Amino acid sequence: MADVIQNTENDRFELLIGGEVVGFTQYVMEGNTIDFVHTEVDPNREERGLGSELVEAALNDIRDNTHYRVQADCPFVAHWLTKHPDYQPLLSR
Repeated sequence: MADVIQNTENDRFELLIGGEVVGFTQYVMEGNTIDFVHTEVDPNREERGLGSELVEAALNDIRDNTHYRVQADCPFVAHWLTKHPDYQPLLSR
């Protein structure tokens, strides 16, 4: 079972399996905008949907707990958002 936590010290959301960080999505805060700039998953664990799980959990946290507008300069996050139109409102908050 994977967990996603926000690591504010390192400006990223982290995906943990068994307490080990196996992926992260890095962001930059600018005012009321959270800009996702890079996403990475352990190469030995790629192709298992973990990147999608990570991004979905991060965006759920933002949607449910903040008023931030999302910007996706990270190609992975940008592509994920095109596949999940129900998250599009986060781009225009």
